[in-house]
Amino acid sequence: MREKILTFIEKNSRIDLKELAIVLGVDETTVMNELEKMEGEHIICGYHTLIDWDKAGIEKVTALIEVRVTPQRGMGFDKVAERIYNYPEVNSVYLISGGFDFMVTIEGKTLREVSQFVSDKLSPLDSVLSTKTNFILKKYKDHGTVMAEQPKDERIEM
Repeated sequence: MREKILTFIEKNSRIDLKELAIVLGVDETTVMNELEKMEGEHIICGYHTLIDWDKAGIEKVTALIEVRVTPQRGMGFDKVAERIYNYPEVNSVYLISGGFDFMVTIEGKTLREVSQFVSDKLSPLDSVLSTKTNFILKKYKDHGTVMAEQPKDERIEM
């Protein structure tokens, strides 16, 4: 049942508990108790809203920063990751495979704000060897949701 609940709320965290209970074939209290348990166990870590900031008319710049680091003795990458994710500008930090060690995502109001974060805060960290900053130019799909406008079919029906 947990996997089914998680699958449903991952796609729509605002799903009505009554509706979810009906789909799962259990009562509302069972669903609510299971959700509370999973929140307590940190299986469910939060509920987020996906916003198209362009449509809201609010300027935001999102950057994906690849970071190469030297892991710390006895702690590996965890301590370095902690230093990075504690910056309020940082949205996410992932340990990745390939030429870099971490993928860090941040949002800023301007390109300058993002580049200042990289040059003033991230790059000077002792463990950081190099960074590569990629800016998102346009979002087509985010968290499983298509963000791009679908072209309208302008053909005439017969």
